[in-house]
Amino acid sequence: MKISAIILAGGVGSRMKSNIPKQFIEIDGTPIIVNTIRNFEKNERVNDILVVCLKDWIPHMKLLVEKYKLSKVKYVIEGGKTGHDSTRNGILYLKDKIEDNDFVIIHDAARPLIPQLIINDMLNKAIKNGNACTAIQCHDTVIETEDQISGNSQIERSKIMRVQTPQTYRYDLIRSLYERAEKDNKHDFVYANTMAIEYGTRIYFSAGFDCNIKITTKEDIAFYKAMKKFSEEELTK
Repeated sequence: MKISAIILAGGVGSRMKSNIPKQFIEIDGTPIIVNTIRNFEKNERVNDILVVCLKDWIPHMKLLVEKYKLSKVKYVIEGGKTGHDSTRNGILYLKDKIEDNDFVIIHDAARPLIPQLIINDMLNKAIKNGNACTAIQCHDTVIETEDQISGNSQIERSKIMRVQTPQTYRYDLIRSLYERAEKDNKHDFVYANTMAIEYGTRIYFSAGFDCNIKITTKEDIAFYKAMKKFSEEELTK
C-alpha cells in the first residue's frame, strides 16, 4: 500500500495583503510551505508528495524543493481556478501513478503545524474506514444566522465537529468523487469532505489539533511563531 500527500499551494493569500502568496512567506528564514511539507517528509508512512501550485510560482517551488532537500516531493503541478479545481488536478494527476487501494492525503500548504501523532491517527482511521478527516469538537456556542448580523436559534454544539486538513481518502473513492463532480460541472466545493458528503459519503473523524491554524492573516503569523517554539510532545499534551 502506498500513501501520497497532496499539498495545496494554489492560493494567492489576498487577506494577508502581501506581495507574495502566503504559503511562500518566510518565517524565521524558512517559507511556510517548506515547514508544512517537512511534516510529511519525516513521516515514514508517506511515500511521496505532490504540490499543486500557482502556475507562476512553479519554478520557485522547484527551487525550494532543491534548496531544502525535500526528497519526497516528486511532482509540482499547476493549480486550478478554485480550491476544488486545484485538488481535482492533484487527484487526477495521480491516476496512472498509484493504485485504487492506495491512500491520498490532502493538506493546505498554509497549515504548517501538524504533529506526527495527528498524521498517524488520521492514516489509521482512513485505512480502517476508507477516509478520515482531522476534526475537533466545538466548545463554543453556535448561533445560526442568515445575514451575519443577528440570529435567534442555537445549534447544539455537541452535534458540531470542526473539520480541518489534513484529510485522507482511499484513492479509488476520492478519484471517483472528483470525476463525478467534473461530470456534474461542479467546481465550488470548499474541501474534499464537503464534496464527499454531497455525494453521499460518510466522513470519519480522526484526532484534530487546536493549534492547526491556517495562516491567513498577520495575526496568524504571530501565533505560529509562538507555537513553533514548542515540541510536538508539548503541543499535543
